[in-house]
Order: sequence, then structure tokens, then C-alpha cells
Amino acid sequence: MNVTLSPLQVLLLALAGWVNRHQQQIIEYLVEENRVLKEQLKGRRLRLSDDQRRRLGAKGRRLGRRVLRQVATILTPDTILRWHRQLIARKWTFTPTRPGRPGVMKEISTLIVRMATENPAWGYTRIQGALKNLGHSVARSTVANVLKDQGIPPAPDRPSSWRTFLRAHWGEIAGADFFTSEV
Repeated sequence: MNVTLSPLQVLLLALAGWVNRHQQQIIEYLVEENRVLKEQLKGRRLRLSDDQRRRLGAKGRRLGRRVLRQVATILTPDTILRWHRQLIARKWTFTPTRPGRPGVMKEISTLIVRMATENPAWGYTRIQGALKNLGHSVARSTVANVLKDQGIPPAPDRPSSWRTFLRAHWGEIAGADFFTSEV
């Protein structure tokens, strides 16, 4: 079988061979440079940052263990591949988001508790209506859950004192006493 090559194909083959030899010479130089640097460490431990470990692990994984045995001089292939495994493990560890709706805002829950303690006769629906008047759209069950979490019983069972009643209705009492006119 006689294969004839065009001059362009011969030129490309020569260029590819030269590039391959040139790259091999660069790799051999870098390996020797790593050996010289390792000799300067004189048995001391090399300290690498997390970013350096990540980069070496990613590059080393692409090469594989067999090539790393020939090329790696300052670290063992097992160390480099272990860093890659840890990098992958760290990538897939995350805190899962809680399913469901977000919780009630702290401001609204404190408002619900305040309304319930200042107005012991108000039930869940009355507190819901008062919140709606203030511009907060909250479900009746949300009001019930917030009060249950705070340990506040429903309206008929809530303890009420005379002081709490007076404090809750102080404005109405003052209005009835001082701003009424006889007809």
C-alpha cells in the first residue's frame, strides 16, 4: 500500500511533531524545576492554601493516577486525588432549604402577642381584623399558631385583670368622661 502525502500534509505533520517535542521539553523542564524546589524544602512540610489544593486537585484528576506518578514531585498522587474527592464532596454539601411557606415576620408576631395581652377578650378573628386594619394580611390560623407558640390560651380562657382592662380602654373611658355633652 503506497500512500502519497501532499506537501501541506507533510508540513502539518512536521509542525505537529515539533509542537509535541516542544511541549514534552517544557513538561520535562517543569518536572525538574519541581524536583529542585522539593530539594530546597529539605523535608519540611509544604503549606498550601485551599485554593491551591483545589487547583491541583482539579488538574490532577484530569491526568489520572498513572500520569501523576510520573509527573508529581512535591505531592503524592494519592494526596492530589484525595483533595479532588474532598473538593467534590464539599461542592455537594449544602444546607437544604426548609420546605413550605416562610415563617411569620417577627414584627407581626410581636404585634399579635401584644394585641392578645392588652385585649384579653379579643379572639383570633378580632385580632386578624385589627391586623388587617393596620395593613397586615394574616390568616386566622396564623394568629392561633402564634398565640399557641407563646403559650397564650384562646380568648375565653385568657386571664384578665381590672388593670389590663383599664389600660386597654383608657382612651374610650377618657372620651366618655370628659368629652360628652348633655342633650
